[in-house]
Amino acid sequence: MNELIIALVGQPNVGKSMLINSIADARLKVGNFSGVTVEKAEVQFMAQERFIKIIDLPGTYSLNEYTQDERVTKDFLENEHYDLIINVVDATNLERNLYLTTQLLELGKKMIVALNMMDEAHKEGICIDHEQLSSILGVPCIKVSAATKRGIGKLLNRAIDVSLFPFEKSKLIYSDVVEEEILHLEGFLSGKHYKSALDYRDLALKLLQNDRGIYQKMHDEPLWVELSPLLKEALEHLYLHHETKDVSEIFAQERAAFAKGAVTETVTCKKSVSLNITEKIDTLLIHQFFGIPIFIFLMWGLFQLTFELGSIPMDWIDAFFGALGNYAKTIFGEGELGSLIADGAISGVGAVVMFLPNIVILFFGIALLETTGYMARVAFLLDGFFHRFGLHGKSFIPLVTGFGCSVPAYMSARTLKNDKDRLITLFIIGFMSCGAKLPVYVLFAGAFFAENNAGNVLFLIYIAGALIGLIAAKFLKVFVFKGVDEPFVMEMPKYRLPSLKLIWHTVVTKAVMYLKKAGTFILGASMLVWFASNYPKYPSLEERYDQKIELASSDEEKVTLSNEKAQRLLEKSFLGMLGKSTDVLFQPIGFDWKMTVALESGLAAKEVVVSTLGVLYALGSDVDEGNEGLIRELQKQIPFASSVSFIIFVMLYLPCMAASVVFMKESGSYKYLVYLFVFTTVIAWGLAFVGYRIALLF
Repeated sequence: MNELIIALVGQPNVGKSMLINSIADARLKVGNFSGVTVEKAEVQFMAQERFIKIIDLPGTYSLNEYTQDERVTKDFLENEHYDLIINVVDATNLERNLYLTTQLLELGKKMIVALNMMDEAHKEGICIDHEQLSSILGVPCIKVSAATKRGIGKLLNRAIDVSLFPFEKSKLIYSDVVEEEILHLEGFLSGKHYKSALDYRDLALKLLQNDRGIYQKMHDEPLWVELSPLLKEALEHLYLHHETKDVSEIFAQERAAFAKGAVTETVTCKKSVSLNITEKIDTLLIHQFFGIPIFIFLMWGLFQLTFELGSIPMDWIDAFFGALGNYAKTIFGEGELGSLIADGAISGVGAVVMFLPNIVILFFGIALLETTGYMARVAFLLDGFFHRFGLHGKSFIPLVTGFGCSVPAYMSARTLKNDKDRLITLFIIGFMSCGAKLPVYVLFAGAFFAENNAGNVLFLIYIAGALIGLIAAKFLKVFVFKGVDEPFVMEMPKYRLPSLKLIWHTVVTKAVMYLKKAGTFILGASMLVWFASNYPKYPSLEERYDQKIELASSDEEKVTLSNEKAQRLLEKSFLGMLGKSTDVLFQPIGFDWKMTVALESGLAAKEVVVSTLGVLYALGSDVDEGNEGLIRELQKQIPFASSVSFIIFVMLYLPCMAASVVFMKESGSYKYLVYLFVFTTVIAWGLAFVGYRIALLF
């Protein structure tokens, strides 16, 4: 049985995802390309007794290597095995889309052009002579609409037919001067009977385009001595006619000219009232004064939904995993195995699954804004301000998401296609105080500041974290991810009704990937934290306290002794030993060993900081940020200056374990996690030291 492998290629916002969903129905499989965070969607099915596999490549404006998506697409098209390219173009914006088409034609592969969104083109009065366009390009052009599924069957049937016919070269031609030099080089190669896997025209074209691989291959051959002066003369001829010595710019002009000519020959437009609907909406949504307030209101609404509505199932999930842990203890007993499974594995995995409702709601909202075309407007609105700090306009979404939870924030940074922009954003998300840090802030603000000022202190903490994050971004841009900003097209797609099927697919994909990424590693890491806080064992100490508890005369005395026992065991555990051994590093910023242990336990989850302090001050692990006893203990045991230092450190140091794992996956390397640990720790320690010294003055 023959297999037909099809590469689906197109620019962003051409309806490629909707097209593959229309083809796929329930047969779509989603994963990642090897070694990168770029998503890979595939669909496999039978048609006309052939096994067909379609691979949806990342949307890209061109086959350059500026963004990770472009590199992945270019690498696949040049190095992987496939039989046919389906190039999806937006029929309402044909000239811009044909730029990529010209680059695909240069690959010398069998190809079909899918003229998508024909339903919208008809509404806007755009008529395309697809037969004439096929004749100009030299490849079949098929009218389709992914939204209405019209032409999908015809597209697949034509793909099967094309795969069976012998390959015919496209009719891509350039200006007279380029064609003249191609002809000269072809004649030279032909006269020398040069053996090449490429035909002479393609080889000549790659030589004129300064293709590195071809240059390296031919440089060591005897032919190069005669070819080199001819090539130099040809390039000088091109430079003269195009008034530039940048070859990539020359061929960009050539492709743009070909695309413009093809559109002029094949597209006619009639006046349509609906043509200006997008422009009318934009007068309000990207208004100089009203645009940003409208966006802030929409984001406020989305986050209210995310964390208010999401908190309801979060409580249910928390209760479920709590009950599951108790049930595990009834099966495996209250001993070591039961504690490992219940307090280590189930508790750790539960902490990850608990955030799933927030992630589903958040990504539903973001997918809704993206599919309508609004998110591109947001990037446009904020791009100027964010560029001052070395960020991209699209960085706003991950950064604001970070105030809720760093895990979905790191995942939503995928909307940034450029590596440097994405990495800078990933590095500063942790400075946006997540919801898990709030109990720590509330506890210390309530203990060390007047009640009428506690709210102002919380506001200052959140604002200070965001400002430090922006300054850190500027530092990273100038000293680490340095370099001149390369141009990046921010497209303004037309407003469209959201595709519920596409939104559903996006949300489900993100949710599954979150569970796979965060859940698997967290299981092992949670068990490691459980081991560090429960070992080594001290049977004689436990036995002594158990006897005291048994002889206690009142329930209150039993609770006190139980809390004291937990305190002593935690102090002597590996986690306690780590805290005491590293205490010398934190003494200059006013920490004692108990504060150090609480801080280090927060690496697992920031929520644990408060309960760890409860154990260390012999009040039990059930205390929360409003516990009067814990507040009194902190006021007695911790100086004011140390509390300021502690708040600053919590505000800035490494995010929780779940977030750190997702950061490592999204950044693409464990080494970036090491850099993040050093980067955040140095900033947290340095600013905590400054805060501590200033607070001492008061």
